[in-house]
Amino acid sequence: STILSRLISRAAAQRKTIPTSSKSNTSRAAFSSLVNVHGNGNGRSSWAMPPSTISSAPLSNWNDNDYNNNNTQNQNQLSRRNKSTAIKDSRRHKSTAVKDDDDYEQPSSQPQPSSSIPCEGVTEIISEKSTRDSVNHLNSDLDPELDRTLDYTSDKTKSGTPSPWAVFDAWGAGAGINPNIDPVDEAKLSKQSVAIPTSEEERATATDETEILSAYDNLLKQRSSVHFGYPYNLMYNHEELYQFMKYSINNLGDPFITSNYGVHSRQFECSVIDFFAHLWHIPKDNYWGYVTTCGTEGNLHGILLARECHPDGILYSSKETHYSIFKAARYYRMDAKAIPTLHNGEVDYDILASEIEKNIDRPVIINVNIGTTVKGAVDNLDRILRILNNLNIPRERYHIHCDGALFAMMMPFVDFAPEVSFRKPIDSIAVSGHKMLGCPMPCGVTIARKEHVKKVEQRIDYLNSVDTTIMGSRNGQAALYLWYSLRKKGLSGIKRDVVHCMETAQYLRNKLTDAGFTARLNDLSCTVVLERPMDDALIKRWQLACEEDIAHVVVMPNVTKEKIDKFIEELIECREEHGRMKAKRDDSPLSKLGSNAWGGNVVAPVGDFKSS
Repeated sequence: STILSRLISRAAAQRKTIPTSSKSNTSRAAFSSLVNVHGNGNGRSSWAMPPSTISSAPLSNWNDNDYNNNNTQNQNQLSRRNKSTAIKDSRRHKSTAVKDDDDYEQPSSQPQPSSSIPCEGVTEIISEKSTRDSVNHLNSDLDPELDRTLDYTSDKTKSGTPSPWAVFDAWGAGAGINPNIDPVDEAKLSKQSVAIPTSEEERATATDETEILSAYDNLLKQRSSVHFGYPYNLMYNHEELYQFMKYSINNLGDPFITSNYGVHSRQFECSVIDFFAHLWHIPKDNYWGYVTTCGTEGNLHGILLARECHPDGILYSSKETHYSIFKAARYYRMDAKAIPTLHNGEVDYDILASEIEKNIDRPVIINVNIGTTVKGAVDNLDRILRILNNLNIPRERYHIHCDGALFAMMMPFVDFAPEVSFRKPIDSIAVSGHKMLGCPMPCGVTIARKEHVKKVEQRIDYLNSVDTTIMGSRNGQAALYLWYSLRKKGLSGIKRDVVHCMETAQYLRNKLTDAGFTARLNDLSCTVVLERPMDDALIKRWQLACEEDIAHVVVMPNVTKEKIDKFIEELIECREEHGRMKAKRDDSPLSKLGSNAWGGNVVAPVGDFKSS
């Protein structure tokens, strides 16, 4: 408390001496890092001024009266925070992923709770994990005891790890599970309540917008805390980018050819494209790509390039392919064949070879699944390339697109995994940005060989650029958010998240099996497939994705062992009350889960053979 008091006094003394010119970005960034603002219990920051205003307002303009009034108000807000929120706050910067040996915190003999510090008209909560560099930059002449007292674990050289970055629980995405919203909040989100008034009479009786948004915030917190069925990484913190939401950032046109519209983020988009080109090993001058709205747009673009390169080609893809691939075939009026799959979800390679051979006179367009939607199965790219080679199909007669929405971002970080890259004769890869990487808006990245893009390129004078993308106007915010995530996480941070997902998926599969449920997990996957629960309320509560008589859980960085234990507990209760799902037919998805093609405990016991 003595040190915190000293910090308060020091900040007050320096209130009018902190630089406010455009040249003071470093000092301001350090100050912003020091006063790391968390939510006020309703998911909204407790700033007295909007972040966009604070980023440019001189600190000297904040007077003591503003400070006193706002501090009283904000302290009242903090006092209303319930106990569960306080517990979550203390966990916000603790990683659920596996740590390297040198990442573990040194044990401390005394607890170090977060502290609320009033400073210049705002309420700041300085976390246990505040950055030593930021504190020293602002108060380099403070007592050196400060470094020893606060529990610092953030290390600038390890900024890619999830410890200070990826695990952020402001939206209910951490270890805790938020309770259901109360009926009052639920009523505020009804169709009648959120309806837009079309007359003054309706406006007079309409629910206040602030109350509606507060209820919506509570709903999103609760739903985010029990998010199991869809591959979205909810562990992210983009607070530093909030100030840019006031700009209409539009990357219209080609990412590499600047248009006349100046409010764009092309420099960040090109950096993101360069990163993925490096990740997937394509030479510098041979690639083209852009930040898409989602993985589906990446697939639409990849299949469009294939159609333009081979107008009379046939598209081959497995029946368990994401629906966007066959949507592309319909949009582009392409001949397409849905190839049956093996029990584990991979394409049936023998049937694929047979179908290609039947149409040997036509070019081959293949979509290779780097993780199917429901089972997370990864098609064997090398085996598919061997099929093409065995059928003597020359390189100029086939085109391969890889749908890697989730797993194309993961496989480069899995030890001893097969390589999926442009060092092999593939033509394009599409990946989602909001899945493994994490982003508050749907987005993605597609990378293709540059020579293919020339076939769709058209000059647009209105843009002073060229048209090469599916969309015209393109969300420049998405490129900025992806760039920020990649810079903060780094390769080591992404690998840490991948290891967490793979190991936690194995934990879930084992817990389900031990509890007597049918559950499967593909190699190279974090998608656990299980028998569908009989209670739809449980399915909706945990937001499970279902297909006939099976369901799945996609283990992402926000899925923890604590949540899994709670899920298993509720699943057992559901079984006791409602029974178990039975296979709907002999070839249903649930029946296929019992196939020994998956391996695991369905395989016959191993005999104990001894040499004579």
